[in-house]
Order: sequence, then structure tokens, then C-alpha cells
Amino acid sequence: MKPTTRVFAISILSVFGCSIILPQTTPNPNGSTVAERLGYAANSRILIIHANDFGMSHSVDIAIMEALENRWVTSASVMTPCPWFPEVAQWARAHPDADLGVHLTLNSDWTTYRWLPVSPQLKNSSLLDADGYLPLTTANVAVAAKAPDLEVETHAQVDKALRLGIHLSHLDPHMGTMTSTPEMSKIYVSLGGDYHLPVLLEKLEIGIWNDMRVGIRTKNYGLQLSGEPILLDAVIQIMPGIPKTKWIDAYEKMLAPLPPGVYQLVVHLGYDDAEMRGATSDHPHWGAQWRQNDFDMVRSPEFQQFLKDQGFILVSWKDLGKALPLKPSGEVPQSVTGSKSESSAQAIQH
Repeated sequence: MKPTTRVFAISILSVFGCSIILPQTTPNPNGSTVAERLGYAANSRILIIHANDFGMSHSVDIAIMEALENRWVTSASVMTPCPWFPEVAQWARAHPDADLGVHLTLNSDWTTYRWLPVSPQLKNSSLLDADGYLPLTTANVAVAAKAPDLEVETHAQVDKALRLGIHLSHLDPHMGTMTSTPEMSKIYVSLGGDYHLPVLLEKLEIGIWNDMRVGIRTKNYGLQLSGEPILLDAVIQIMPGIPKTKWIDAYEKMLAPLPPGVYQLVVHLGYDDAEMRGATSDHPHWGAQWRQNDFDMVRSPEFQQFLKDQGFILVSWKDLGKALPLKPSGEVPQSVTGSKSESSAQAIQH
């Protein structure tokens, strides 16, 4: 088994004042904080702005492309089972420096807009619903999914992204489904090791922060993770209940009190157009208006000035990877561009 590279997010519930950011210096691989290992002051606040669901639809794709090209977001993750993923792959080949991960997708969560597994699952597969699509909800997957089916499908999704020329920097779970049970979490963590990619995982849910529910439901269920590099302090996102008129204000309330550390802000981008409204017609949360709100927020001069005034340092997962411990060869792990690993190939043969 090859050495495993993993990244875990840990929730921070205490709230501190704003930090003073010093200019970047020479990275210190032996620094006690991630910021120092990246060449920043220990009291820096480092932020990844991450767009989920790249490949879900054309509306989502063009919004994320524009956001990445303008650095309104610094990273995104792709959904390889989705019909519009080929558009993403074509764009990624023309933008090889884009910071992209795989958004591991085990459920097809829109009622009238569905997608199939990437791998050739058998008719009795635990990852197929009665109509042959991936299950509708996270709960459906958590109850029925079997380990061999999960291993085959998750490896197939990563392999598809690599095969189409995407340079991968990380893995993360769509809707947290991949970490909804202890067994699934183990497979998820192992997948990162197979491809030498960091995986997004937090030890605790953030829960209530500034009177708003925020956070990603990713759990490790007591897995033995001691000694692993912990690079992210918290993963945050807006949750239902925020009116459009308070959208930017809600994000600022979440971000402003953060203490020094390394954070990922998750956004869902898209246009409130006919395509997006049709795909998400009975899902107001994370639907067409929600994605337009997020897109308007990340590209707004007000939000960009807020980030500058707060002293946040924007980085990508590729940047963050430089804070990982050196590999035995003495090299820092880089984004993956090749084919599947040997251990991956063995898993697919199950």
C-alpha cells in the first residue's frame, strides 16, 4: 500500500477578533502552523472559496468557469456522472492550472433531473434505484449501499476525470453522502490514499454559528486519524432560511469573526435561468435562485472588498497541498494527472 495523503477539516466553535496579516515570506516546512508552512504569518486567515457541483448543468458550468477565470472562487469540484461533465473536461484541458477536485457523487438528488453511475453497475446493484439511476437521497444510499459497489463507482468517477485530462487536487463528498456511515467514511479516506489526493473531512460539525446553521456534514466516526496532517480548521457554507436581501450580510457574519486559521467556504454557483429552474423546480434550497445569489455574491465588488478589508488570504487546494509533509522522495505531493494507481485498479476488479 502506498503512503496515504489526507486532509481533514476540524470545526472551530470559538470566535476571535480579526487578525493582522503580514506579507508572505519563504515557506517554512517545519512551521508549527499551516500558514507558516505556506510562508505566511502564524496569525493569518487563509481561505479557499470552493464551488461545488461543476458539471451538473450548463448554467452551473458557465458560472463556475467565469468565477474560476476571474478568481472569484479559488477551487471547484466536478461531478463526473452528470450530463454536462464533458463541457467541464473540455474547459479543464484548456485551463490546466485550474484547481479542480472530484465531487464524489453517489446520489442523483433532483426529482426530474437524474444521472446514472459512471461504472457499469449490475441490475441488482445497491447504487441503482428502481429506474436505474443513482438513488435520490443520501439516506437511500446510507441504508442500502454495499462496499464493493461503492469502491467500484468511486474509483470509476476519479478515473473518468483523470482519463479526460483533468489535473486533480482533492476529493470531496457530494452532499456528504460518502461520509454518511462509518463504513463509507473508511472507503472515502482510503480512496484519497489510492490516488495520493487529500480528502475533505471534518471531525465535528460546526452546527450553530452566529445564529445560522452552517457546515458540511462530514464525519470520521472515530476512525484512527491521529498523526495525519490537519490542514483545514473549518468548512462553512450558508444554509436555508436566509432571504436574498441578506445574502452577502450572512456570509460576512460567518466570515468576519473567524480566528486565525485555514478555512474553506463552499458556494453553489449558477444562473437563475430556464434550465436551472427546470432542473430544480421542486427544490428551493440550493436551487436556481440560491445559485444566482451565490454567484452574484462572489462576483460583487462589495464582497471582494470585504475579503480584502478582513485580510483573508485566498488560496487553492494546490496551494494548501504545499503544507503537507514531504513524501519519502523529499517532494511535496502535487495534483494528480496520471492514470489510476495499482491499488485503484485492484479495487475496480472486485
